[in-house]
Amino acid sequence: MHRIASGDLHSTYNLGDLRITSLRDGYVDMPIGRLRQHGNKPFGDELPEQVPLAGGQLRLSVNAFAIDDGNEVILVDTGASNAWHPTMGRLPEALDEAGIDAGRIRAVYFTHTHLDHIHGLVLADGRNAFPRLARLLVPREELGLFRAEARLERFHGMAEPFEAGDRIGTHVDIVDAHGHEAGHSCFRVSSGGERILIWGDTVHVPSLQFDRPEVTWEFDADQDRARESRLRLLALAADDHCFVAGAHLDSPGIGRVVRSDASFRFEPL
Repeated sequence: MHRIASGDLHSTYNLGDLRITSLRDGYVDMPIGRLRQHGNKPFGDELPEQVPLAGGQLRLSVNAFAIDDGNEVILVDTGASNAWHPTMGRLPEALDEAGIDAGRIRAVYFTHTHLDHIHGLVLADGRNAFPRLARLLVPREELGLFRAEARLERFHGMAEPFEAGDRIGTHVDIVDAHGHEAGHSCFRVSSGGERILIWGDTVHVPSLQFDRPEVTWEFDADQDRARESRLRLLALAADDHCFVAGAHLDSPGIGRVVRSDASFRFEPL
């Protein structure tokens, strides 16, 4: 896997016969207290020095990922559009910069249903972001959460459930990553003997959680299960020599996981 194009809001890589493009929707600044230690205890002054801050807050990149087989494009997550912080909603710009026509996106897969992953289905002006969308996949455990989003009502009937262990088409299978949300899932994409795990919110703060994967996030629906999933996926990526792509890894958010003493280290690609 190697990079073949890049810009301010995108990076494109070859993966076997596929092209994987990281698309930057923007960023969000969050208080340090969102990080949680065992017992749901928030971090305070003891935050390790290696964690960078922006104005005293944690800055999380917000990324989506496109899988292009040369014919159609699958988009994994869609960013926030104008549903949350004004520092997000740049996915349409990122697609333009990457040379990906929104009309080629025929399928959208959601890692989970938090608003910074799903609201990009609708542009800020209210139009459909992907005019030829034919398939919308949502974790089975979160169909109810998706259908509770009034702004996305026009898509409620289109949503199809998937679950861990499913195979979707030629190149994608689903890996259980539950914990951050009830159906939080990882898409393992394979082509030409190479693999990448598009793992959603498995890691929120890469400067800390690779070295200390026991650290959880306030918005994890089940912190214990999220911790278990993170440890399992880090080991899977390191031991199977998979690339990883993370929604909140520093843009472009693609690299490798390697074991480091008793923990892990992220090596950006």
